[in-house]
Amino acid sequence: MKLVMTLLVRDEADIVDAQIAYHLDAGVDFVVATDNRSEDATTEILERYAREGVLHLIREPGDDLRQSEWVTRMARLAAADFAADWVINADADEFWHAHGASLKELFGAVSGRFGAVRGAWRNFVPRPDDGRFFAERMTARLSAPSFHPHPLSTHFKSAHRARPDVRIGRGNHEALAHDLVALRGWYPIEILHFPVRSYEHCRRKYVTQFVALERNAEKGIPGHMAEAYEAYRADRLDDFYAPLVVDDATLEAGLADGTYSVDTRLRDRLRALGFGAPGGPSRVADAPRTPLEEAAQFAAEYTVLGETDLGSSFGARIDELEARLARLERSPAARVRRLVGSLRS
Repeated sequence: MKLVMTLLVRDEADIVDAQIAYHLDAGVDFVVATDNRSEDATTEILERYAREGVLHLIREPGDDLRQSEWVTRMARLAAADFAADWVINADADEFWHAHGASLKELFGAVSGRFGAVRGAWRNFVPRPDDGRFFAERMTARLSAPSFHPHPLSTHFKSAHRARPDVRIGRGNHEALAHDLVALRGWYPIEILHFPVRSYEHCRRKYVTQFVALERNAEKGIPGHMAEAYEAYRADRLDDFYAPLVVDDATLEAGLADGTYSVDTRLRDRLRALGFGAPGGPSRVADAPRTPLEEAAQFAAEYTVLGETDLGSSFGARIDELEARLARLERSPAARVRRLVGSLRS
């Protein structure tokens, strides 16, 4: 079985090297990456993996962040040009981890009746920036998930059987084709998610993305992104970012009441791959859990995803119905009916 990952990036040099190395080590065979106007070292990192023969690089000059279109293009290439059997549509801040098996073992065990499998975000919170590698600092994970317009919202992402006619929904949450039946209610993949890593990353991510999305505004702009951009324009981005950062005292209290957990799995895996370096003892003690405790906590967290799943499912149908209605309204028959109605009035 061949597993291909797609990756859409812009200015992600602080994380993208580790992200690709992690997934190649975890069983991904090949990466199809789109670099959208990066100005940092992201392009050079992708070019290095391309020279090694494990990555196909697309340079996308568009300035309107047509994410769904660009990821769909990559997912179709994975099927048509790179012989993928399964495709993971990932972001640079995501690290996919299969529960109790390798990624390939997991996808290989999925019944042929189903064509899409979900992974659940597990969100790691920003910590005070002391200059260390993100995975060394960010070992605190939010353990009280909810679905709301916020950078640390709970959500799922979809991996799918490769199809040359697949369409990837916005945010990579859904993979759509006539025979891609999603296996709902089961989340065998944890997606270790680092959506905001520093103040500079916050500024770069939300300001750049908002400006790009404004050029494609009919697709909608997430509320937290608009909030961050408005704060930036008012010279108070600190007011948006500061409440997201979890300091030592807040973390201690959150560990006690179950709001946060300490999770060093990514840090330890990346250390083994040569990324990061121990920066001295953690100021907050790790709280190791047994595998059974971890599984129980994960199960409790992803129960809230039922709401997200329903919203995505019905939202896609509503979008389709609205598009069909708009086409009907533009049809010659509809124009004739409106003309006749105006003459009668």
